Amino acid sequence: MKIKAILFDMDGVLIDAKDWHYEALNKSLKLFGYEISRFEHLTSYDGLPTSTKLKKLTLEKGLPEELHSFINEMKQQYTVSMIQNLCRPRFNHEYALSKLKAEGYRLAVGSNSIRMTIEMMMNYARLTDYFEFMLSNQDVKKSKPDPEIYLTAMERMGLVPEECLIVEDNENGIKAALASKAHLLIVKTVDDVNYDNIKKHINEIEKGDK
Repeated sequence: MKIKAILFDMDGVLIDAKDWHYEALNKSLKLFGYEISRFEHLTSYDGLPTSTKLKKLTLEKGLPEELHSFINEMKQQYTVSMIQNLCRPRFNHEYALSKLKAEGYRLAVGSNSIRMTIEMMMNYARLTDYFEFMLSNQDVKKSKPDPEIYLTAMERMGLVPEECLIVEDNENGIKAALASKAHLLIVKTVDDVNYDNIKKHINEIEKGDK
């Protein structure tokens, strides 16, 4: 079946922001004497919404629930500051998205981040105009690893999973993509997200090699 749409995760796929989220949350947690180690971040927290991370911290480290909203707010403020200072356009992404769009592929974002963060990062990276729409964790009831965000995107496009390719990098996103039954391209870094890699994967899918 022909691939008609490509759905992108954001952090670690289009924006090299994994460390920004990690550092912003830790900066907020340290105000109250808590911390997530890099090992914990990479093995069990990466790709989860901040609200889910805070719930895990309450269960695993006894973080008081009444601190959640304040820490969340501080984390967003630190994240905004990092986006303003660090988020820049990448030629390989602009080139890939412009070429794919010109070839008729429909493009969308499905991220566990909040809407404000997605819009801000995409604007700073100059990628907003390439996408039909961008879905955040505020647009679904269940965030990744649940497939709801990708199923919602496909439904909005009027497409079936076999017509869609999802680009993901972390365990929770990969689980969501697999559960959606769409095709999947796993990338290790934002540099792997380029036109040649995406097009090669699409060609292999359409030839039946994937």
